[in-house]
Amino acid sequence: MPKIVIVLTNGYADWECSFLNGIGQAYYNVETTKVTPNGDNVISMGGLKTIPDDALETIRPDAFDAMVLCGGTIWETADAPDTASLARSFLDADKTVAAICGGTLALARAGLLDDRRHTSNAAAFLTGNVDAYLGQSHYVDAVTAIDDRNVITAPGHAPARFSAAVFRAVGVDEPAVSEFLGMLSAEHSQT
Repeated sequence: MPKIVIVLTNGYADWECSFLNGIGQAYYNVETTKVTPNGDNVISMGGLKTIPDDALETIRPDAFDAMVLCGGTIWETADAPDTASLARSFLDADKTVAAICGGTLALARAGLLDDRRHTSNAAAFLTGNVDAYLGQSHYVDAVTAIDDRNVITAPGHAPARFSAAVFRAVGVDEPAVSEFLGMLSAEHSQT
């Protein structure tokens, strides 16, 4: 069974990892573990009170197939947790690190986007929030997720494509991922 650890913070964007939690566990046998800094309860942007499964500080890459940084406004502040060492340890263990929306700022701060194709909410979002960001030449202005050498990034408006990329990375079979995307896109194909 694939195992994903999802990092949540106060003010996390509920919708950005909801497919991983709901669809992943219910239909694709993907186990998700939710962690927060210090194991504290957090409240999402939408007011969802969340009790984590564990503390961020206890996470080890050998227990998971992927680490996901859920977006939220905290990543734009000095209160953002430092996940750089943990993200590097996942990559060193040949595991996936994924970030959506504000979570991409943590990857930029860690230098993990400096030499990989990646995306985010906008190039200016990265340059405006991370002084040490050196990945401008690898930035892709995309409406979908980008996967480059075990690092998945996505803008906040692409939670379905982001989830699909994470599902693929942890071994959910392609027919299931295609079905997932087909169900979600059906709404937009109606006239």
